[in-house]
Amino acid sequence: MATMAECRSALDTLSDNLAGADGDVRGAAGLDRSLSCHIRDLDVTFTGRLADGRIRVLDALDGPPREKAEIRLAMAGDDLVAMVDGELNFAKAWASGRVRLEAGFRDLLKLKSLL
Repeated sequence: MATMAECRSALDTLSDNLAGADGDVRGAAGLDRSLSCHIRDLDVTFTGRLADGRIRVLDALDGPPREKAEIRLAMAGDDLVAMVDGELNFAKAWASGRVRLEAGFRDLLKLKSLL
């Protein structure tokens, strides 16, 4: 099971990857939205913002998200680490229910390039 530090590190790496992206991925990462990522097996939620092509983690809270972010993710810590390391395909994990992504319809259309 991934630790809280490993999950935070994975989110930082994901942020760096988004910042270095180009084309459609850069456009999707260019959204300015509140973001939450609930790590189910640790029962911790990272909250922050997707802005300027980066994910800025602002806090880590015990339990599920307390407020409804504009983009909401939920998954196991191992799945987050595996996706960032390129060992787990996000689209397959999402389709199988291992990863949950909730957002407004327009945001989902933009985010599909990240899948």
